[in-house]
Amino acid sequence: MTSSRIALKTVAAYAMLTGVTAVFAHVTLPPGGATVGSDYNAAFRVGHACEGAKATTGLAVRLPKGFVLSDAQERKGWKLDVQKGKGDGEVRWTAETAQNALPGSERAEFVLRGKVPGTPGPLWFKVLQTCDVGSVDWAEVPASGSSTAGLKSPAAKVEVVAQGVATVDVRDGWVRQSVPGQSGTGAFMKLTAPTGTKLVSISTPAAGVAEVHEMKMEGDTMKMRELTGGLDLPAGQTVELKPGGYHVMMMDLKGALAKGATVPMTLKFEDAKGVKTALDVTLPVGTPEGADAAGSAHQHKH
Repeated sequence: MTSSRIALKTVAAYAMLTGVTAVFAHVTLPPGGATVGSDYNAAFRVGHACEGAKATTGLAVRLPKGFVLSDAQERKGWKLDVQKGKGDGEVRWTAETAQNALPGSERAEFVLRGKVPGTPGPLWFKVLQTCDVGSVDWAEVPASGSSTAGLKSPAAKVEVVAQGVATVDVRDGWVRQSVPGQSGTGAFMKLTAPTGTKLVSISTPAAGVAEVHEMKMEGDTMKMRELTGGLDLPAGQTVELKPGGYHVMMMDLKGALAKGATVPMTLKFEDAKGVKTALDVTLPVGTPEGADAAGSAHQHKH
């Protein structure tokens, strides 16, 4: 097995976990990963004040070893302090007055830029959030792996991936279950590409053919067609594949897909420069609670 293939298998677990570990109340980084040795815009998202507080008055980001800072973005009404170290350091923003503080009802991004390490794996940024009342140190890191499930105050994380591995964030993925003799079914997920790319092909051992299709009304008839040119994923925008819209059409099923089973799938991407990447994911079979159950029978009407 090649090293790139090993990396793909490793990221498969990452892709499954992202849908359950992100909590918007935490200080987080945008969805998606970063390629080894690449420049990375770290936009720390603050969506609330500390418990019992009315506003955020300061944010201090401790830079992890291996991350080389290039610059940090100033904020109007905030003092910016940068302390560079050998492979680490700290970037701190402090509100100059109470009026400049970030109200708890508002969201904002604090941005710094730099180069990520040349080795794949999770990169943790510990962040101290200071408020008008108290503070929160977002600094918990799992003992192993990259899942933050169960952590009360997790550090912000970006997954550094090997060359050839897509940095696309995949979450909330699932495959509709099928019965014996059924030839086709659908797969659904949410995709977010940090730098923009296009989903150009899909493969899975569970089906002879897997394609990205679009369902839409033409007159009074719902029709489905393959997106032969691929599915565009604009930078930073989440594109949802869901019943009744964009979805993965799996045809020539190799067997029934029972609820509770899993389906391995390889997603292949190509960006505007022609750079090709791939990502292995493993999707659970069965409609998740709250998902749109419409379109259970996939019928081709071209």
